[in-house]
Amino acid sequence: MPTPPLADVPAPEVIEIERALTRAAYLTGRARQHERLMASAGVSLDRAAVTVLRQIADSEPLRPGELAGRLVVEASHVTRQVQQLQKAGYVTRVADRDDRRARRIELTPTGRYAVDRIQEVCRRGMQMSLADWSPEELRDLAALVHRLVDDFLAHVESTAGQAPALAAPPA
Repeated sequence: MPTPPLADVPAPEVIEIERALTRAAYLTGRARQHERLMASAGVSLDRAAVTVLRQIADSEPLRPGELAGRLVVEASHVTRQVQQLQKAGYVTRVADRDDRRARRIELTPTGRYAVDRIQEVCRRGMQMSLADWSPEELRDLAALVHRLVDDFLAHVESTAGQAPALAAPPA
């Protein structure tokens, strides 16, 4: 489906969505919030490690390049994270069934336990936060958030290497 040309000024709804997402990202990305999450889960991992582990858990085993692509980061970032996680016993490298020369990354039992604990704490917090929402509202929200993320990823992939064009500031 072709994308319609952008208006000079974003729609008020787009502005409000951007503001809400910025607030949500700030609240969930705060260091103190992460520390509380790790304490509740009984796990000691930094935010980047949690992101890598959760992605592997959602689609393991992955080649490092696939993992970097899914996280939309440079391969070197993933390589460093995987090395640290492997050293700590959370992941292991296994032979690729389709290409024995290639390696894939998968969770160890320790890694699976850590991800399960983190997801349990996150889901419990989400459930408490959304306790007053109806099942229909929750279904709608889930569908819309998945659509939003899919559209963001498609946009990122289609504009890779392009800087967003903004009008020059008024003189």
